[in-house]
Amino acid sequence: MPADPTELQPRKQPRQVRAELTRQRILTAAAHVFAEYGYAAGTTNRIAERARVSIGSLYQYYPNKDAILLELMTRHLTAGIVAHRQRRDAEPSGTLEQALRAQVRAVIDNHRDDPNLLRIMFEHAPRSPELFRKIAQFEREHIAYAQQLLAEYPEVRVQDTYVAARLVVSTAELVIHKLMAEPDPLDVERLENEMVAMLLSYLTAPPRAEGEG
Repeated sequence: MPADPTELQPRKQPRQVRAELTRQRILTAAAHVFAEYGYAAGTTNRIAERARVSIGSLYQYYPNKDAILLELMTRHLTAGIVAHRQRRDAEPSGTLEQALRAQVRAVIDNHRDDPNLLRIMFEHAPRSPELFRKIAQFEREHIAYAQQLLAEYPEVRVQDTYVAARLVVSTAELVIHKLMAEPDPLDVERLENEMVAMLLSYLTAPPRAEGEG
């Protein structure tokens, strides 16, 4: 993992359509190569070959494969933020179950990439300051919206909605990512149903009286 943050930055920002298309080809090729060969064997030579560009052309855009992987990870998070905002703004909340299902489905949709690629991105992508900011932004927006939702429903029985919102967001993100990044991911409909049932049960369970085991 490069220590110098400048080694993780793209070298060339395309200003023409042709250059942008070349960069997109490199990123698409990299996603396929990492998923097929893994991180160690996902070399820049293989990426350039799959993208049908010279290795010199690839290095005009990215200094190394870490920078490519970091951009794939950043774009993955950005797509999740955009999808979350669009779903939040476009859909009415409905019942508590419907609201939870919409949130769970959004997380699932953001993890529909190849399981191998998901695993490589989360295990090997360098943690740059920009990525940490993106992750923090992602979490803040999800938690704030979840807390707002929980306050709307009288059937929610948890007393600390902030902690509950963090638990809901973290559970959905971490569990769904783990199960969908496995070589044999679960059927998404079954995963969605069970995740919604688990969260709904937690949020609506009567609070235990003091002294209960």
